[in-house]
Amino acid sequence: MKKDINFEKVEDVAIAVVPEEEVWVSYLVNLKKEKLENVIVSTKGYGTIDGKKVETSVLRHMFEQVEPNSFVKIEPIQKKLTALSNEFWLSFFIDGEIQDKKYVFVTESITEQNLTEIPVLNERGIMIK
Repeated sequence: MKKDINFEKVEDVAIAVVPEEEVWVSYLVNLKKEKLENVIVSTKGYGTIDGKKVETSVLRHMFEQVEPNSFVKIEPIQKKLTALSNEFWLSFFIDGEIQDKKYVFVTESITEQNLTEIPVLNERGIMIK
């Protein structure tokens, strides 16, 4: 039962988006000293574009492990979809304990004006920790 699971507060794990030529690329960044195991990331976008309600497909990505102080590429985000809220739901195990967290890049937050230096990735982008 869900009520029987002790969910720890997720710290030192981030989602970052980095601009590339025609897209923004999303990454899972592990800033921890432990590896993440059996990682599942669900992604979706939602909001309005040109006055029309838009909801993207839910995509799921699985990574067997993400090493300490490293990153993995999740998926590209088309530039036109940065007008939406982009949600990343992350679940993973550390030492047999499950942890999960939802990260949301709110509408219009994925812009060049919000770029900062992303640790470990060593790129300029936008990160939610």
